[in-house]
Amino acid sequence: MYTKDIDTLAEAYRAWSGASAFRTARDRHKRYTYGDQWSDPVDDHSGRIVREGDLMHSRGHRVLTNNLIRQLVKAVVGRYRSMMADAAAYDLAPGSLATRNSLPELDARMLEEFVISGCAVQRVTSECRPAGSGLWVDNVNPRRFFVNPYTDPRGLDITLAGMLHDMTPGEVVNRFGGGSAARARELMRLYDGSAGDRAFAPDAVLGAATPAAEGFFESPAGRCRVIEVWRLEERAVSGRGGRMHMAFEWRQRWLAPDGTLLYSALSPYGHGSHPFVVKMYPLTDGEVHSFVEDVIDQQRTINRMVVLIDTMLATSAKGTLLFPVRRLPRGVTLDDVARLWSQPDSVVPIDGQGEMPTQVVTNTSGSGAYQALQLQMQLLGDISGLSDAFLGRNVSAATGTDMYEAQVRNASLTLTDLLDTYTAFIGERDAKVAQTESTVKGN
Repeated sequence: MYTKDIDTLAEAYRAWSGASAFRTARDRHKRYTYGDQWSDPVDDHSGRIVREGDLMHSRGHRVLTNNLIRQLVKAVVGRYRSMMADAAAYDLAPGSLATRNSLPELDARMLEEFVISGCAVQRVTSECRPAGSGLWVDNVNPRRFFVNPYTDPRGLDITLAGMLHDMTPGEVVNRFGGGSAARARELMRLYDGSAGDRAFAPDAVLGAATPAAEGFFESPAGRCRVIEVWRLEERAVSGRGGRMHMAFEWRQRWLAPDGTLLYSALSPYGHGSHPFVVKMYPLTDGEVHSFVEDVIDQQRTINRMVVLIDTMLATSAKGTLLFPVRRLPRGVTLDDVARLWSQPDSVVPIDGQGEMPTQVVTNTSGSGAYQALQLQMQLLGDISGLSDAFLGRNVSAATGTDMYEAQVRNASLTLTDLLDTYTAFIGERDAKVAQTESTVKGN
């Protein structure tokens, strides 16, 4: 009843596996953004690979985090939302597409992802859902998205794109059963006992299993993994006079983890393409380098400087009293001296003349650690391009409104490329929404 399409499954798996380095980098950038900044692997004194935080603990340091990256990301997203609000960019009337899909919130969260990972992906479809039928816009997690290697910033050389879905058994039957009881039984048999378990052994078809394979074929407990694949295909078309040319068309395929073809059809949309809107930044030679990536080294150095200063303060002498033992009067102990020394208006008895008690206070300000910390924080602002005016910090009361706005505009110039690229992504999304909506109305 259902056929196999192992070739498409293998091609999709290769595309997903090829992005493993990107997913690893994204996970690291996300960790740093949300405060987990001591989990990088490092070598200890014996050559073992350990977490940096564990190494610091083993050396007697307290692990402290001064998370400035999160503040930078929030500043960029906040600036974008302010720009959209000022421009009234969304039609928020009841029942509108933007209201129904919560586009302001979706786009803000997508921008946060774009700043962290350098990747923005949305999916525009028309389908029936428990929330209703119609046009839907969804943010796509880059961990679930795959695409062939491409270098055109416009994505014109994309020939394969898709994503991983985790559906309930009932959703699988509704989507791919076609109302047939026999097909429904076949689907239930296909996924029987596999929801949450491995439904496909990669080494049986695609070669030896790799760590990346586990995320491609597995689904959480109670869910069924379905792989959505869109591929640009070509076919020969005969014309008048025996002339022939090649026609290109996008075809969708929905696959089970064992390669079973659940559904296949040409693109039903007016744009004739896949439903994904993709933007990678900056895509130089096909590489992705995010905003957060640029400031991680400065964040690491700042954290280390904070730990260094904390260690210096914890181990330095702070009001340490040097009291000559020979000057203790009879019947007075050092504990008595310590208690009296710390009390105001107290009297500390001393036996005879000569050597006097002294108090030691270490001045750590001359170590240069504070200046180094200040320098690193300044470098963080210079590299990110977000000045104090942009962040709303250290603004003098004497600064006029016009002067402050000018400072913010000048600071925003460093973000123009990033925000314009994201704005272009939103424009492409809106165009695909319009073409999809016209197709739905036409039907």
